[in-house]
Amino acid sequence: MNEKLMPISAVTERTGYATSTIYEWMREGKFPRPVKNGRSVRWPSSEVDAWIREKITCCPRSGQQ
Repeated sequence: MNEKLMPISAVTERTGYATSTIYEWMREGKFPRPVKNGRSVRWPSSEVDAWIREKITCCPRSGQQ
């Protein structure tokens, strides 16, 4: 298993979206919620990757019909 828990900095780097956008989408139920460990929060890399894959497959890309 190659599962990693990612800090928000890695999530924003992987997705290309700002921290504020990630947290807004979480509140709206549009982005995976983190795992809490004490005061820190981390996102399972598999859940972030699955979210990215879902966005790629469900949404048409610009310039494609």
